[in-house]
Amino acid sequence: MPGTRVALTLVGAAVLGAAVLLRAPAGRAERLLFTGDILLSRQVAIEMRRTGASPFDSVTPLFHKADWVGGNLEGAIGSADACRTPDTTCFAFPDTAPVLLSRAGFSAVTIENNHAADLGREGRERTREALRHAGILALDFVHSPAFVRVGGLTMAVVAVSLVQAADGHVDSVPSVALAQKLRLARALADLVTVSIHWGTELEDWPSDTQRRVAEWLVDEGADLVVGHHPHVVQPADCVHGHPVFFSLGNHVFDQRYPETKEGLIADCTIEHGQLRCAAVRTHARRGSAMPVVTGAAPLAALGPCAVALRAPVEVAGYALRAAPWSPRGPDAGVVIEGWRDGVVRWTTRRVSVLSLQSGLAAGGERLLFSLERHPSAMDGEVGVRPHVYAVGAHGLVARWRGTALAWPLIDATLDVHGRLCALHRGDSFISPDPRDPSTRTMVYAWNGFGFSAFDDSVESASCSSTMRGLTHAAQ
Repeated sequence: MPGTRVALTLVGAAVLGAAVLLRAPAGRAERLLFTGDILLSRQVAIEMRRTGASPFDSVTPLFHKADWVGGNLEGAIGSADACRTPDTTCFAFPDTAPVLLSRAGFSAVTIENNHAADLGREGRERTREALRHAGILALDFVHSPAFVRVGGLTMAVVAVSLVQAADGHVDSVPSVALAQKLRLARALADLVTVSIHWGTELEDWPSDTQRRVAEWLVDEGADLVVGHHPHVVQPADCVHGHPVFFSLGNHVFDQRYPETKEGLIADCTIEHGQLRCAAVRTHARRGSAMPVVTGAAPLAALGPCAVALRAPVEVAGYALRAAPWSPRGPDAGVVIEGWRDGVVRWTTRRVSVLSLQSGLAAGGERLLFSLERHPSAMDGEVGVRPHVYAVGAHGLVARWRGTALAWPLIDATLDVHGRLCALHRGDSFISPDPRDPSTRTMVYAWNGFGFSAFDDSVESASCSSTMRGLTHAAQ
């Protein structure tokens, strides 16, 4: 329904008083490092007690030279007595683990992998909170994309695991949820990174499935893909012009095979508006899990792989960016900042935005289209709701807040002509049945007051094709 009130609240004078550069100063390079799998229990814990050393002692000087450091943490904090699967491999860490990671220089770690729920849901949350208190961002799928500020840049990180955890959680590619997360990330960040747990253990070459997934991720907006899980290094490649590290191997792990003693640290630099990646080799000697830097790794495939940073989505003279993310629950949403002349002029309240796109227009006015998760005033059902906003000096102003168009909505995206391609559930508002596995697609046009069905065979065919891959995932 149409409206004109300010829907997302402005945070005023305090923001205006803090001038923050949208971009890093000219000539200033930002350095991002990503490691492979990290284990802090089992033989690693024994070696730490025996030697009194941190497994990161050798790599800490390198990490402290970087602007942002990420890795993949395998396991959860708590007692081994809480293992969900006591008869299989279970990684339980002491509560000192976050301090080790913080002192080493980690900015964030992925906790979306097959060992993230070894201690159940409580273990997941305990690990997240312990990392947060140590100043480390815990990355998982539910809370993705996480938006972080690196120098003057905004980076979005999406964490995905294609390997099932002890609680049964596993993500899928393609999926509606992941497509929406990438859409939101590319709208509000300069750089989109995907951290993905995939592949087959001890396989030193990426599978055809990994390559297909990498292509889909890049096509959907990933600028950089960083993979882990095989525990051995797999060759990096330039996929559709974007760097993909299929597997960085082990960083700190106690496996004994010679190949598992070798690791890569993805070493990416942002300079002059471009991302370029190289790598640093690490090696753990026999009988030890502690990595030592052994030098640069030649990655010829990444030589021509330069990724231009994204131009900000700009509406009515305001560049839109996400504020740095903070953990407040899976539905906490995102805070959007409006930048002008290198300064934040306004910020919104935190809102549960699933995706955001610019491309609608009405009478020369550019508008934003968003999908948000809200309860219905009619039946209380929490569902996907489309919204349309204008942008002004006081933030985002609601132009239209619909229920779910003609049928209950699963996903919707704007095409290059500003038409809305929607994926609907197969049930209806008259006879709702969220369990109905069928779906339907519909094309809509913005009429200035709402959306009207757009009857065009070419557009309809294109919409059906766009949503075909996601239709199967939604069933």
